[in-house]
Amino acid sequence: MPRVFFATDVHGSDICWKKFVAAADFYNAKVIILGGDMTGKALIPIIAEKDGTYTVDFQDNRLVLNKPDEVSKLEKKITNRGYYPLPVERKLLDELGPEKLPDWSNETFGKLMLERIKSWMNYADQKLKNSGIECYVCPGNDDQFSIDEIIHESESVSNAEGKVVQIGGAYEMASSGWSTPTPWKTFRECVEDELAKKIANMTDRLSNPQKSVFNLHDPPISSGLDEAPDLTEDLDLKGGGRITKAVGSTAVRQAIEKSQPMLGLHGHIHESKGVVKIGRTTCINPGSVYEEGTLLGAVVDLEDGKVKRYYLSAG
Repeated sequence: MPRVFFATDVHGSDICWKKFVAAADFYNAKVIILGGDMTGKALIPIIAEKDGTYTVDFQDNRLVLNKPDEVSKLEKKITNRGYYPLPVERKLLDELGPEKLPDWSNETFGKLMLERIKSWMNYADQKLKNSGIECYVCPGNDDQFSIDEIIHESESVSNAEGKVVQIGGAYEMASSGWSTPTPWKTFRECVEDELAKKIANMTDRLSNPQKSVFNLHDPPISSGLDEAPDLTEDLDLKGGGRITKAVGSTAVRQAIEKSQPMLGLHGHIHESKGVVKIGRTTCINPGSVYEEGTLLGAVVDLEDGKVKRYYLSAG
């Protein structure tokens, strides 16, 4: 009876990645799966001022630091919350100016993002190599394609995107981190018809769909796992965030209804933590609160082609 641990949407949080790797031992899971959106979203400059202080704009606050050890503590906090701390001198920013700063920022962001993914793969290799633990990741819509090559170099982490893989020695899993279009025009987005083709390219290769796992980042439409705050045309929250709407995928729901896999693993919508049934399929979105440094997850026991038991976790 293989036990699976599933988490998703860690968005660059260093501590959440370490908790994910540790979940294999903590929950006695043979298979650990990260369902998408691995990378962080922003640089946080820590600016060395001419007077010897450091200024930082972080989480709507302007911080002024006086000592290097304060900087080190803040760097760790920023890293654990999923962002990329960037020590930089005010002189350099002034020299770049408004014309050169955007390109420099984008290039620096890409470099730090890849460095963190590489450090994550090294950490996983140290902890999981020769352990017998199966570790799968599936980059999500927010993740640039440049991270795939780094994941491929890992000895213990497998990129499951677009593949049918055997998990736990008994079951097949089909995975995709792609989503339908979002207001933010992220990297791995496509229209419903294209997403349906991506899913079908995998499900058509399943030997027994009803004894399979669908690891699909986009949750099924109108399932309760896809309720997100509704936005105005200017991307402001409607009703202060109190008005929500279903933003999941029709293609994902139709694939589940057609194949009726034993388990659907989803993410993408951080606020929609929950478990629902679509026919015989148990669908789970564990949610995400990565900025708190807390890893939300799902522990699932599979037995005889069914979900024997499950529970949602937080730690």
